[in-house]
Amino acid sequence: MQWTGEHAHERYREVVAAVEGALIGLDYDGTLAPIVDDPREATIHPAMPAILEHLCAVAQTVAIVTGRPARQAVALGRFDEIADACPNLLILGQYGNETWSSTDRRVVSPPPPHGVSGFRLDLPAAFRQLGVDPWIEEKGIAVAVHTRQLPDPAEAYHRLLPVLGNLARRHGLVIEPGRFVIEARARGMDKGIALRKLVNETSPSAVMFAGDDLGDLQAFAELRALRDEGLATLKVCSGSPEEPRLAEAADVILDGPNGVAAFLGRFLTDVSESRTTRPAFGK
Repeated sequence: MQWTGEHAHERYREVVAAVEGALIGLDYDGTLAPIVDDPREATIHPAMPAILEHLCAVAQTVAIVTGRPARQAVALGRFDEIADACPNLLILGQYGNETWSSTDRRVVSPPPPHGVSGFRLDLPAAFRQLGVDPWIEEKGIAVAVHTRQLPDPAEAYHRLLPVLGNLARRHGLVIEPGRFVIEARARGMDKGIALRKLVNETSPSAVMFAGDDLGDLQAFAELRALRDEGLATLKVCSGSPEEPRLAEAADVILDGPNGVAAFLGRFLTDVSESRTTRPAFGK
């Protein structure tokens, strides 16, 4: 665990003190689950379900904000198994375009944007042009291209990124780059927008968000804006040498999902201790 900046500990203590009204936001891949070669096998860290139950018991809202389709995140994270114990748990899938709640357990999703089907049809020609054969993930309202399984993932990723960027713009889409994944999706939503929408809906006393990838930078930017508006915030990075830019903007840097589990365990302990030492009313 690495604290960054002179105010990081103070920001942490502010969130601990305000936890009863807090919004706790968490990315999935690389934060709650390890990054694996096949993203369809990215099951949640074994300690996380119990940790999430404890977080739901102390915070106002716990939200998993992920680029994955919400239904897929629910299955891999086994969130339906803890739904009864976590009535305040939300899954915001596809960067906030989809919503699953533990109360009704159904996914609310918009229709696919018009450009997705055209983008998908143009991919084989783009791959032939570059001489690569990445895995295509169909996400309904988005398409993701994964290079992690290729012989040289980084080289293929950097060759594909500008080509897919041009292709996405041609079809009215935006590109979301990540850790050896390039996603094309509709404009108008990202993790920062999704987080701000949640803040507007829940009026939290504090916001903590943990992520690991470029898609989480917008959430960190939103936390900076919320702090400027007077709200207690904490930016938590699940660190990785694959993507150092998020760490540069964080208040605390952790060692992947194992570090996140340990940090959240410490957070819960500090919350519990703060309650036992809190003065009685009127004293």
